[in-house]
Amino acid sequence: MRRQKVSDLPETSTRSAMLALSLLVLLSWAIYAHCFAVVTYILSLPTYIEAAFSGLSLVNSTLNNLTQSSDPLVNFQIYEPVFTPKEEGKYGCVHTMTLMEKVFENTYGFPFVGTYKPPPCAFNRVTMNFTVRVKGEQFDRMGIMYLGDIEVFRTTTSEPTPDGIIWTYVKEMDQYNTLWKQEQKLIFDMPNIVRGPYTGPLITTLTATFFTVPQNRQVADEILPISRGNSGKDEGSAFSVPSDVAKVTYSFKSKYNKAVVSLSACGQQREEFWYNAVLTSDADTFKRRTGDSLVRYSPFREVQLLIDGKLAGVSWPFPYIFTGGLVPGIWQPVVQIGTYDLKQHEIDVTPWLGYLSDGKDHEFQIKIVGLNDDGKGNATLSDTVEGWWVISGTIFLFNSDGPTISQPEPPSIQAENPRIEVSSSKSTTSTGDPESLTYSIEVSRSLSISSSSGSWAQDLSFHNAGSLTDEGRTQAITQSTKGNDTSKSGYSREYTYPLSVNTTWSKPSAGSLSLSGSVSSGLSLSITGPSVFPNGIQNFNLDSPALMPLDTSTQEVQLSPINATAPADMTASWTITQSGEGKYFDTDADDQSYSFGSHRQDFAFEGKDGSAGVGGRSWEKYTRSVEVVNLTVVRDETSLEGETIAVPVTRDVQAEGGGMVSILGRLACRWGGLV
Repeated sequence: MRRQKVSDLPETSTRSAMLALSLLVLLSWAIYAHCFAVVTYILSLPTYIEAAFSGLSLVNSTLNNLTQSSDPLVNFQIYEPVFTPKEEGKYGCVHTMTLMEKVFENTYGFPFVGTYKPPPCAFNRVTMNFTVRVKGEQFDRMGIMYLGDIEVFRTTTSEPTPDGIIWTYVKEMDQYNTLWKQEQKLIFDMPNIVRGPYTGPLITTLTATFFTVPQNRQVADEILPISRGNSGKDEGSAFSVPSDVAKVTYSFKSKYNKAVVSLSACGQQREEFWYNAVLTSDADTFKRRTGDSLVRYSPFREVQLLIDGKLAGVSWPFPYIFTGGLVPGIWQPVVQIGTYDLKQHEIDVTPWLGYLSDGKDHEFQIKIVGLNDDGKGNATLSDTVEGWWVISGTIFLFNSDGPTISQPEPPSIQAENPRIEVSSSKSTTSTGDPESLTYSIEVSRSLSISSSSGSWAQDLSFHNAGSLTDEGRTQAITQSTKGNDTSKSGYSREYTYPLSVNTTWSKPSAGSLSLSGSVSSGLSLSITGPSVFPNGIQNFNLDSPALMPLDTSTQEVQLSPINATAPADMTASWTITQSGEGKYFDTDADDQSYSFGSHRQDFAFEGKDGSAGVGGRSWEKYTRSVEVVNLTVVRDETSLEGETIAVPVTRDVQAEGGGMVSILGRLACRWGGLV
């Protein structure tokens, strides 16, 4: 197997004489200590001397301790196997390269910047391996990888334990083959701070493996970004909406016959918990007691794609819960659905191709909206939201063997305003202070866009019922999002996102915070037809080993082809359920916060033929069921194509005296106004 390493671009900033001297001293100390991680840290020091000196000893100490730790807790996301051959042979030239080795410490404004060069052999499949180690105290962080200005991977990190954690995620990446075949500027933007109470640098390794499979699927011939286009400044390119206007302009030639736009969006700050928001008219219900308002614009969010100001499609977001969210102890070592790979939602814009191919400039815009209400049971879509969302989009253009679309025909658009029903009620204490708030929001929408070149239709429904009691200290929500997307191309996507959250807050003493909570969530997803993104089924048409996400080195297991009677274009189906409960404590006495909890997750991935559910066949491919109590995996059952396979079980942390997770208490910052 051939290996090569992507070269790091030099730092663009200059160092002062004082900083240069400190680097020499530190380098000498690093050589003496034989600590490669320290050298990595030194080479990636930020410009600011203050940051370098205030966090330096903390980073070096943490890197030393983590490097010497031989048994970090293995965190993992449950997902289907990803095929990656190790040896050259029937899969051509198997070529693995290191894309990035980076310690993210004080990296706000300082992403990794490197140059990717294609491998010296042909390929049609790419898989990527991202491994992270972290120890101490740290928030969860978001990371985005770009090839040029195009976002290709979005992830979040796990909050660490004092003894350290490690995780690996393997992702299929052949949807970007047209980018992989050219030299690219590679940017990985993962802002982090190692200073003061934040003691956890993120030690990362990113590799890619290139190879050839006989069952080659169609991928885009050209890929364009809907982004800020900041790669020329060595910066990430995602928009921060609503402060940014997420808008780009393109003109197209009449050489394409299919076009798809993918949307990537997730909330930050107060919008991270958008599903806990209330109607704007109720946001100040408990403000007299807490001094703060609840999150506004209702718990409904819609990501809109507009072409020349007209609605082309929507995405109703999945309710991701990052590892510091709600009760952090629930998410160790098993993370919530999708934590390490925040998926994109695709919208077929082929019906617009004739209109777009007139040689004129056309505007693509992404917006995020909620609901505005008048306090009388009436609501409309809002123009903004509270906080901000990290948003980007990608345009995939295809030129297959069929005829290109050149007739300048505008599409027919049927997209009425969504049907919205809202209600709320309040009760008061004997003294007249607000005691409780209950609310209900229902939204449904249908849209259809068609022309002689194609059609796109979406039917969606949303419901959220919530309550805040005990003067806002206890909140309970039940939410469901359902959708069905269909394209004339044969692509369809049917999905359901259920969510239930219960949290209770208290302040046992001055300077302390206590939280108990439970959460259950799920994902039911079926994808049929030519998706832009790999659907995982193609891995089971290969008679070769695949890498399983079971431990830090990814366990190798043998796959076998799907039954010969199974159709090649079968539906890929995921059914995932998750439930957990936990407690969280934060005290000023020892400047520490503690969390513990339990978690169960059940995962099933299968292939179905077109008539499955009405007498059709289905093929169970991969299942896994895991239960965790206080960091310890107490049950882990996995099957591959109906056969049970061995699964490594995490060490018994509780027996070693470490039954609680020590985690930064960012919840006190998020929710301090409610206690």
